[in-house]
Amino acid sequence: MAFLNFKLKEKGTTVKTEITAGFTTFLTMMYIVPVNAIIVSKTGMDMGALITATALITIFSTMLNGLWANTPIAMSVGMGLNAYFTFGLVLGMKIPWQSALGVVFISGMLFLVLSFTKFRVWIMQSVPDDLRRAISAGIGAFIAFIGLKSMGMVVADPVVLVGMGDFKDPKVLLGVLGLVLVFGLYVWKIKGAFILGVLITSLAGWLFGIAPYPKELLSMPASIAPIALQLDIASALTLSFLPVIITFLITDMFDSLGTLSGVGFRAGLFKDDSIELEKTLEADAAATVAGALVGVSTTTAFIESASGVEEGGRTGLTAIATGCFFSLTLFMMPLFSAIPENAIYPVLVMVGVLMFGELSHINFKDPAIAVATFLIVIMMPLTFSITNGLAFGFIAYLLLKVLKQEFSDINIGIVSLATISMIVFIVR
Repeated sequence: MAFLNFKLKEKGTTVKTEITAGFTTFLTMMYIVPVNAIIVSKTGMDMGALITATALITIFSTMLNGLWANTPIAMSVGMGLNAYFTFGLVLGMKIPWQSALGVVFISGMLFLVLSFTKFRVWIMQSVPDDLRRAISAGIGAFIAFIGLKSMGMVVADPVVLVGMGDFKDPKVLLGVLGLVLVFGLYVWKIKGAFILGVLITSLAGWLFGIAPYPKELLSMPASIAPIALQLDIASALTLSFLPVIITFLITDMFDSLGTLSGVGFRAGLFKDDSIELEKTLEADAAATVAGALVGVSTTTAFIESASGVEEGGRTGLTAIATGCFFSLTLFMMPLFSAIPENAIYPVLVMVGVLMFGELSHINFKDPAIAVATFLIVIMMPLTFSITNGLAFGFIAYLLLKVLKQEFSDINIGIVSLATISMIVFIVR
């Protein structure tokens, strides 16, 4: 079995290579611990508990995948859905964070159950690749807008709705510095570009008195008691929450499949419907359920795993090593807590840019795809809701295909998703 034998020789790798690859993956995605904690703490959840919970779920999910699926894929709290959890559900829809965690738990349970069925294949065959890419690009636009807004680079304007922020404000300038650093380090292909950008920007903030210095760098982990097992499942089991649950389910599924396609297939790790792919998706779903229990939003496979794969990681030992290295972050709460917010939000913008790049692969010559893509990408940030963006996109796609009488492009999956999308507007 995979968890007893990593099959290093069969995969053409060594223990040293796998550990090096695991450390590389750790460096490139270490940023998720402070970034997720700062974003989700806006809901009123305890910051220290979020730092510990994010580190714990990253360790658990990544090592679970290494043991269960024997693949070098690291997992943690998904960027995009954590922003939607915070700004869309809790702050936007005024849903208590306990109920929002209930939504995450239910969507995770559905994903887990469906991972053992052919539902994944059915969804993949039902939704055109271009629409899946549009969803990724739309979420990218959404979280980039959140990052720019949170940095103060764009602000609400009573006349034109959105306007430029005050670039004389030191905090805004710190965000600009962070943005330049993250962009530059990424372009130069520096390993750990995101976390380096955050740390350098934080140092600038501390030196210029924009944020207080950390009183200490290390401490024992904070308790997760304030957020663990606080989810409210009963309140999430209502018709009005159905569109949100479906949104989390579909987005997590597409996010995971997109990441695994980009990382795994390129390195020859997966074949269509392979056991390794199925087991990785099962680990992903189980991690989302566990994450809701400890107090974090949806967990998913991380594209940063590609850095470890590029270093030669080919088996679950890479994931095990990554998880072990993440245990170090449990003791960094004083450092993470002192990081200025405007050192964090540039990462959100950069992740948005990377996700937005999916538009380059979309066939805009198909009118239905073009209109659906436009509505998905524009409506997510404008309505501050991934759910609304998906709803507009699926409905528009189905409507235009019917009008053009291209019935061969319509299937039960598309009709079902469009019908569910209609519920978004009916149950308001």
